[in-house]
Amino acid sequence: MTVAAYVRVSTADQNLDRQLEATHDYAVDELGVEPSALEVYRDKSTGTDVERSGYQQLISDAEDGQLEAVVVHEVSRVARSISDLERTVERLREAGVAVHIVSERMVLRPGDDGEDPYQRALFQMLGVFAELDAKIKRQNIRQGIAARQETDEYRHGPAPLGFSKDDGHLVEGEDYHRVCEILDRVARGDMSQRQAAKELDCARKTVRTAIDEREELYGLN
Repeated sequence: MTVAAYVRVSTADQNLDRQLEATHDYAVDELGVEPSALEVYRDKSTGTDVERSGYQQLISDAEDGQLEAVVVHEVSRVARSISDLERTVERLREAGVAVHIVSERMVLRPGDDGEDPYQRALFQMLGVFAELDAKIKRQNIRQGIAARQETDEYRHGPAPLGFSKDDGHLVEGEDYHRVCEILDRVARGDMSQRQAAKELDCARKTVRTAIDEREELYGLN
């Protein structure tokens, strides 16, 4: 079986390791793929569209008959909107390629439309939730930043982790998205505060404060 893994993060400084590990383990353990035979397509880019080189190469190879299955970690890695998700899945299935979603333990195979309408509906619903979750998270972060900027602490004190200040206003720093990713891993228990502090070159107290008292600034709430 010719299997591909597709992994994506939203910014250039985010880490792909977690997705790479999950898709690799699934392909090897569930599909019996030799590790050296697994094709990996990856993207590090911003935005919610599908104009990504790794994605485009994946689709091209699938439509050329080079792939039998594609493994992704979760629905939101394939696309961040339900319309993109629908287009992607349809193109892959028309090419005879099965789509495996690791986190939901779901498989969409060519020809399954009439056989399992419940699974199809569930997949569409997951796509809607992924899109809605991304929008809510962005909105909550914007509201959290606006609320914090009204306090004396942020008007006169130092900028929080991952931010800088511009005339008293909080501005996302160049490493903001990397900070969010690392803090999210700590909040989920995938990384220790000590490791996070080392990665971010700050004190563990700074990491604790960001997670316990400023979670709305990083989309953790």
